[in-house]
Amino acid sequence: MTTLTDYRLITRDMSASLKRVSEEPVVSRETKYYLENISKVDTIEDFLADDRLFSYAMKAHGLEEMTYAKGLIRKVLEGGTEDEDALANKFTDPRYKAFAEAFDFKTHEGNATIFTKAQQGTVDKYLQQTLEENAGNDNQGVRLALYFERKLPEILEDSSSDRSIAFSLLGDNALGEVVRTALSIPPESAAANIDRQADAILDKLDFDELKTPEGLTKFLEDFTALWEVNNSYGDPSSAALLGQSAGFGISSDLMLSINNLKLGGR
Repeated sequence: MTTLTDYRLITRDMSASLKRVSEEPVVSRETKYYLENISKVDTIEDFLADDRLFSYAMKAHGLEEMTYAKGLIRKVLEGGTEDEDALANKFTDPRYKAFAEAFDFKTHEGNATIFTKAQQGTVDKYLQQTLEENAGNDNQGVRLALYFERKLPEILEDSSSDRSIAFSLLGDNALGEVVRTALSIPPESAAANIDRQADAILDKLDFDELKTPEGLTKFLEDFTALWEVNNSYGDPSSAALLGQSAGFGISSDLMLSINNLKLGGR
């Protein structure tokens, strides 16, 4: 089946697609454990000490590749998000702030894990992440489309202008690839000056249209159709792209921070 067909099969009834994921034996077992135990966590140390809970929460927030860096995550949680100098606010990658907001020990201390963000909200994120990963096992183009659809509302909410939206899209390698593919912008343009890249997007993309459900659907259908033409399943270059993405991998500012913090063990 084509990339477009695969994408439509998943998204035409997203609730059913997520339900199928939730019923997978491993997912069901880990979700049951998480919901039964997360409210028992009273401190950051308790959270970090339970590998199953911590790993589940990290995957839910797209941070699975950083599960080993407990020293860093401890500092993120200890700092919270209210202080502009908090570590979570220093990362350009928004995943760390979202994680600190979901598990807000800084503000709520022992009650941090009783709120919806820490419980069902985290489960919902985990199921979405798993759905996207499963799709990527068969077709990376479908995973990219699902990822773009999930991330776009966050970008629109946080951006004050079309130009800032363009910069946010370009700041994530995976989102940038979706945009370049859908707009038939040559891949080599990724090496150009960031302002020139933004200009190219602004010239070709009607952001008012993209903000509508119909416009987003058409945009992603254009992307999946062109991805099918330009890529073959299992293409190593597409897998590498996902590994480099700010959304799927480790951003350069994070690596620098890890080195500066000289983190210890778990």
